[in-house]
Amino acid sequence: MDQAVMEPRPLYGIGTVARLTGLKPDTLRVWERRYGLGASHKSVTGRRQYSQADLEHLQLIAALVNSGSRIGEIASTERKTLEMLLRSRGKSGRAALSAPKPRVVFIGLQLCEWLEEHQGCLAGVDALLVRLPLGDITPQCCEEIGRADSLVVECANVSGLQTRQLGDLMRDLDVEKALVTYQFASERWLQALEKQNISATSFPPDPAYLAFELARSVADKSTSQGDSNLGDLMSAKPRQFSELQLRAARQLKSTLDCECPRHIADLIRSLSHFEEYTSNCSVENWHDAAVHACIYAYTCQARWLMERALQAVLEERGDEYQGLLREVVESPVGDAAA
Repeated sequence: MDQAVMEPRPLYGIGTVARLTGLKPDTLRVWERRYGLGASHKSVTGRRQYSQADLEHLQLIAALVNSGSRIGEIASTERKTLEMLLRSRGKSGRAALSAPKPRVVFIGLQLCEWLEEHQGCLAGVDALLVRLPLGDITPQCCEEIGRADSLVVECANVSGLQTRQLGDLMRDLDVEKALVTYQFASERWLQALEKQNISATSFPPDPAYLAFELARSVADKSTSQGDSNLGDLMSAKPRQFSELQLRAARQLKSTLDCECPRHIADLIRSLSHFEEYTSNCSVENWHDAAVHACIYAYTCQARWLMERALQAVLEERGDEYQGLLREVVESPVGDAAA
């Protein structure tokens, strides 16, 4: 099979890899020449292009070198061993470990072309674009694809044949849930897909829907393997306001002389508490995980949007807000009963 048919995304240039690993570009070139720790791809012009797997491997190597290991002793070490070595370094080593991005395989000619123009959908995943129709995927292809956490397949028409092919492909790749994008399908075959734990959406997919489905399918797989904390499965947006800042903001009057700052601050508080609650909910099966992942993601997004609203209010009354914030910091209990 032609290797060019399978293309990883994203691909990073040497400058980006240098920034993300803390290594100098010259160091990366030396490591490639001496130890084979180079980019696994090159552009048509010959420039180095690092895959997500390349980047994550180099990040582990760089963290170990920074903590005292010699590059020559660990250069040929596989990822799992590198991770074990970092964990053995205590807190500093474990802090350098980052969870690998979920590996999502996209199959289909038009789907891969569409993704080239909508690469934002691939944020947060280690994607592999397979530019082949579903019917051309062979057992040899599956061996080359290797591990997969999630699967997205283009099917122009959905019928009994495609339904069986999808089921076989999921088993070969050990994927528990998949998404199909289709142009023509009857209700009968859409129901048949659903029974096989395969979601379906028309082609081209809505970018926001696709991005969310990728996150949810990964949460399903992780939960079925024993994880029970949704906060570990979904990436959260960081909070923009501390409790003291919210106390100060809720005492602020807007230019419309209304209670908007207080109400917005209260909403952010409530959403933050509920966000924490949902992230700690225990789940017992993939369906519970999917539902809780939806709740958590939407709550997180709602809290973030309300923080944007509060920031807009604070921009117009910056000096007054800073004065109130100083008062709250000096006497943090003052607003507790409000």
